[in-house]
Amino acid sequence: MFARLQNLSSVPPFAGAANAEAGTKEGWLLWQLADSAFPTGGFAHSGGVEAAWQHGELRSSAELEAFTEASLDQFGHSSLPFMLATHESPEKLTELDELCEAFTTNHVANRASRLQGQALLSSAERIFSLPSLKELRHSAGHQPPYSHLAPVFGVVTRALEISREPASRLFFFLHLRGLLASAVRLGIVGPMEAQTMQQRLGTRAEAVLVRCRELSIDEIAQTAPLLEIWQGAQDRLYSRLFQS
Repeated sequence: MFARLQNLSSVPPFAGAANAEAGTKEGWLLWQLADSAFPTGGFAHSGGVEAAWQHGELRSSAELEAFTEASLDQFGHSSLPFMLATHESPEKLTELDELCEAFTTNHVANRASRLQGQALLSSAERIFSLPSLKELRHSAGHQPPYSHLAPVFGVVTRALEISREPASRLFFFLHLRGLLASAVRLGIVGPMEAQTMQQRLGTRAEAVLVRCRELSIDEIAQTAPLLEIWQGAQDRLYSRLFQS
């Protein structure tokens, strides 16, 4: 009986089943990467929320929502093009990583981007054991010079065979969740209110994603200079919970 079952399990699947299996595999990978337990260190960073809050710029849920909308818009114009460019052309990682270093002039945001990118690359290489990621981490000729988060995210999701659209949505989801999770930890809003806001802002995130996903790397821009100023003040806070 068991021999017959083993023989049945060795029968190759038909095309529809193979496609379904590929889609299911991508779905499981997306959930794993979105899980807060995935060790990328993202929860050590507030994306400027803490500095803005301590400077009195986030005094209500309405102000938090406006801040988050501005941050999503900036994310779409400044980070998404780097992620999509490396997802499409992983061989350009070094070039795009160097450009991201030059573009990210805010020292706090720059440091946060490098720390999170390095953590993502290290975790993905150890967890998924993909030769391409091992080569990136351990080969002197292939290591990205700075490992900024956006270009590394593109390379990692491409290596995991996550297609362009779900990779983009995951990238936006993690940014949105990180901002609101930081606000909860700081006591700006409660968990229920933050979840309600996240559900509502999902529509805004999708709109920004649709508008920005065709931007070329030559069109990268910072759209919210005040966010840059507040985040740059993080290191001068008297006491702080987050690194950025």
